[in-house]
Amino acid sequence: MTEQPDTKDLILTAAMERILHYGYSKTTMAEIARDCDMSAGNIYRFFDSKLDIAEALARRKTAKNQQTLSEIASRKGEPALDRLEEFYLFRMTYSYDLLTENPKLIELVDVMARERPEFGKDLLGKERVFVSDILKQGMARGEVRQLENVDLLARTLQTALIKFEYPPLWLPFTFEELESELKNVLKLFQYALNSGVECDQGKVR
Repeated sequence: MTEQPDTKDLILTAAMERILHYGYSKTTMAEIARDCDMSAGNIYRFFDSKLDIAEALARRKTAKNQQTLSEIASRKGEPALDRLEEFYLFRMTYSYDLLTENPKLIELVDVMARERPEFGKDLLGKERVFVSDILKQGMARGEVRQLENVDLLARTLQTALIKFEYPPLWLPFTFEELESELKNVLKLFQYALNSGVECDQGKVR
């Protein structure tokens, strides 16, 4: 292996350890460099700023989550509406467990939302692709009513479920309360999407 990937991994590991203990704002590039036994100047060979380190950490933390969401979307033989519920429940549970076990990471989430909004947009865009795939599979199997604009429906789902996407909105609630609310909102969408349910409007425009 080359030196650069190994060194970057060392820097990210050291940065995460400090952030988990002290928080993002109280972690400095000089401290991360010292933990890696390198000079403060040398660390800038690998990352231009602490914010770049934060983004690399965020991408690392979301990689496992995205992999599981992709796997749920790819199980074409299973009912689409059941997988849609599994998709959103997993997403919230994964984030809730990660942030309640590591509360200092909430600061990192806030920083990324404020300073690197394109990261969040990219993440939501990838999730919309998964949701659109699930809906299209359901339409093909006759489980989901025919939709004129699947991508718009996937975006609408994200908008309706934003409370379960943004951790700072969770603080007043227990996990059980959030889970119950999420399931109830999903039931409304499942009812509207179910091809076996009679309704006045046959298509979602």
